[in-house]
Amino acid sequence: MRQRTATSEPGDSPIGIGPILPLPQVLRSLGADPAEILSEAGVDPELFNDPRSRISFAARGRLIAHCVARTGCQHLGLLVAQQVGLHSLGLVGLLVRYSPDVGTALRNLVRYFQLHGRSAVVTLAVEGGSAIFGYHISQAHVEAIDQTGDAAVAAMSNIMRTLCGPDFKPAEAWFAHRTPEDVHPFRRFFQVHLRFDAEQYALVFSAAWLSRTLPEADPELRRLLQKELDTLEVQHGDDFPQQVRIILRTAIPAGSAKEDQVAALFSMHSRTLHRRLNAFGTSYQGLLDETRHEIACQMLADSSMDIGEIAAFLDYADARSFIRAFRRWSDTTPARWRAKRAARKVSAVPARADRVSPLLKVRDLTA
Repeated sequence: MRQRTATSEPGDSPIGIGPILPLPQVLRSLGADPAEILSEAGVDPELFNDPRSRISFAARGRLIAHCVARTGCQHLGLLVAQQVGLHSLGLVGLLVRYSPDVGTALRNLVRYFQLHGRSAVVTLAVEGGSAIFGYHISQAHVEAIDQTGDAAVAAMSNIMRTLCGPDFKPAEAWFAHRTPEDVHPFRRFFQVHLRFDAEQYALVFSAAWLSRTLPEADPELRRLLQKELDTLEVQHGDDFPQQVRIILRTAIPAGSAKEDQVAALFSMHSRTLHRRLNAFGTSYQGLLDETRHEIACQMLADSSMDIGEIAAFLDYADARSFIRAFRRWSDTTPARWRAKRAARKVSAVPARADRVSPLLKVRDLTA
């Protein structure tokens, strides 16, 4: 099979194609010609014949955005993800399946998800009696983030049903974007309380499910899988600044983004954290500002939260402090940035085929 390679954008990251592998089938069900639409987007249809293929995160976003524009289906990501689960995550999915219990399974997914792709991260937090299984996109300026987030929550729901059985029922499904014009597809699939304009994409359920024993637990197979994933982690996981960014995506809204707090998560002193980041030519404050800027832009573009709410989410003392910081980052105010983004989105038209780069196509390390 001939490989096609595209030049990745700065900071872009290749990810496994598994989570969008059903895309051609979904396009067909919507009455569209997959080959025609993929070709328009500059995508080799052969990409979807090999589950080990990888594409860049930004290119996947452009592809999904083009498919939404061509089909008019505003819940395309949800439709694609209804057929996605642990089988879409290669070795990582196998380790999750053969873990001893649900809590260990999800923690394994959180740890090794970076091997599937570094542009997003999954998290697991327990607050009181509730578990929050979250998905955060760490790469900025990516198209169709709302579609990707919807798909992630649906995939997480499928994963929990696989682990816990048909009796599993979450308490809520969270979406970090405005309420869609048509919520019926979401209600049909999740059949739980839907929360839009949430601070993250997440599935919320009783923490009691975390102690549930998994029937397919296999200690020896789990040991072999973990050994292989540990090797891959050493070979492809040496990007310490990116690991810090990922932690900051969850530490900032939790109000625990002080340098010593984040250093403690890596079991190191803040001086060691500073020294390691300095070796990569960056600093903790620089990563903190960069991450706050990315989250702010994402929330301004995809939610209807007011400036004060976003400021509080980013752990600023007040809206004025946030506005000053945003002006320093973007040379404009949050309100003006949002208005300009909304106007540009309204006037946008689908890109012509000759203006879209081919997608990256390489072997999936975790297949």
